Amino acid sequence: MIEARDFVALREVFREWAPADVAEVIVDLPEDEQVIIFRVLPHDLAADVFEYLDLDAQQKLLRAMAHEQVVGILNEMAPDDRTALLEELPSAAARQLIRLLTPEERRVATALLGYPEDSVGRLMTPDFIAVYDDWTVQQVLDFVRETAQDSETINVIYVVDDRGKLIDDVRIREFLLKPLTVKVSDIRDEVFVALSATDSQQNALNVFRKYDRTALPVVDSNGILVGIVTIDDMLDVAEAEATEDIQKLGGTEALDEPYTTIPFLRMVKKRATWLIILFLGEMLTATAMQGYNSEIERAAILAMFLPLIISSGGNSGSQATTLVIRAMALGALRLGDWFRVVRKELLSGLALGLILGVIGFFRITLWQYLHIFDYGKYHWLVALTVGSALVGVVLWGTLSGAMLPFLLRRCGLDPAASSAPFVATLVDVTGLVIYFNVALFVLRGTLL
Repeated sequence: MIEARDFVALREVFREWAPADVAEVIVDLPEDEQVIIFRVLPHDLAADVFEYLDLDAQQKLLRAMAHEQVVGILNEMAPDDRTALLEELPSAAARQLIRLLTPEERRVATALLGYPEDSVGRLMTPDFIAVYDDWTVQQVLDFVRETAQDSETINVIYVVDDRGKLIDDVRIREFLLKPLTVKVSDIRDEVFVALSATDSQQNALNVFRKYDRTALPVVDSNGILVGIVTIDDMLDVAEAEATEDIQKLGGTEALDEPYTTIPFLRMVKKRATWLIILFLGEMLTATAMQGYNSEIERAAILAMFLPLIISSGGNSGSQATTLVIRAMALGALRLGDWFRVVRKELLSGLALGLILGVIGFFRITLWQYLHIFDYGKYHWLVALTVGSALVGVVLWGTLSGAMLPFLLRRCGLDPAASSAPFVATLVDVTGLVIYFNVALFVLRGTLL
């Protein structure tokens, strides 16, 4: 249709589609064709589709669109989605776009951008329905019909006093099921949950999880209702938080932007920092091995099992730290729960160590009796050394991995910084010490 310049048909086709589906289709088209589609779409639909594009695609489209198209889309966008776009732009570009807004939309955009970064104020929208305590159900429903067109959601109606202070929130179904003459004051129960505009987005996410809400009101320091936050914004926050934690767990700094668009040098910088730290940490492993050089020379067979011992401890530590960090992120674990975690991981680490230790013991024994490899006349002691060391290393790795996030939280740092590679590096060094001390105890008077 684009090639045939049949824009009327194109407009009619997309008019029947959901905005998210339109965005999914056009995102793979060339920029010039995307601009054509946005030109033929109705203004309100174009703004809805634009909100479903990622920030990088939005910025490219804004640069390619005509001035009047940009003005139309920006003024039709939901305030919270527009704020997300503006805060990602360079300050000069953001100021230029803000000047294109109508006075009312400009006031809203400036107010939202005035809140601290990563605060609830940046996420909220001022498009909500507020009613008064002395109104009847009839007045409320009439007001909803008149004003709900521009509201973000009408699932919940907010009750305020003459100064705009939030008194309660009432689900729309309460009004639909009550007689028209009943007053709002007879319906509400004064039990509600509200966010502060200066709350962190992470805190807001925890409140949404706790109370299982689809929308929450936002108040200022005086309790005045200034906006609402809806679940779609919280899903974006949850995705961003999870992405950041996963990247940190992988042993890199949080990229803070999509992998596909981050500049090469910036990505190298964010990855190199942790790699250098881990490399320096692994140098301690070489130092530890030098301390046991004479033991390795006398019982070279011990060196054969070093990768097995080190990797087992690192893997167990990585498992524990990942589980604890995720439990902390979900609010299931707090600082005061550290002893409960120690008891649980002590038993888990011991059980896992015994499982691996038994497997290691029988592997060496089996290889010896099947004549696959000759571990010498003291093969029983070698098998016992490896099995016992595995128990100790896995137990230590599990406890270390579980406690490190608590230590970082106690110091006011992000627990996700205790990445799996970091824990593995820490356990590598201590694992060597455990292994060779077990070997000295078991093999003294024989191989050592």
